[in-house]
Amino acid sequence: MNKNLDLFLTFMKIGAFTFGGGYAMIPLIQREVCTNKKWLDEKEISDIVAISESTPGPIAINAATFVGYRTNGFIGACVATLGVVLPSFLIISLISFILNEFKSFNAVQYAFMGIRAAVLALILKALWMMFKSAKKKVISYVIMGAAFILTAFLKIDAVFVIIGCGLFGLIWSLLNRKEQSHGTDRAVLDLS
Repeated sequence: MNKNLDLFLTFMKIGAFTFGGGYAMIPLIQREVCTNKKWLDEKEISDIVAISESTPGPIAINAATFVGYRTNGFIGACVATLGVVLPSFLIISLISFILNEFKSFNAVQYAFMGIRAAVLALILKALWMMFKSAKKKVISYVIMGAAFILTAFLKIDAVFVIIGCGLFGLIWSLLNRKEQSHGTDRAVLDLS
């Protein structure tokens, strides 16, 4: 099968059968891209998810764009993005015409309650996958805890928290690199 068509159909399937937004799509993207298609490995998909979270726009669309680009360049990015967006566009267009007629039915309300529970499970799976692939250091737990407290309890906008965590991580890594290079210089001096 043509690689671009395969990308389009894969992301169209993900877009058509995932409810609850981008975080609910992450486990499906990971399964399709890493396990089924073997286009990328777990480390690459974790990096793509991290980049997708920190760039403007919906995470699923960003992830589809990055996966498409890594898999088949610019055209791959375009077809993967179109594939993930098209089902939602068509479904929302259809639902907007009929939702007002059906939203008062109990069956529809129960269906949405079930969908919300499934979405929560998918988001928790994405969280677990990211946690397993992340490097476990004390500073990582500190950043994670601080970000959670800032967004959940202090109601600070997530954009500012993401920017702040990114800057903190950058400064931390620069300080560690500088400290390691000084340690190497000292070791060289001690040997001479």
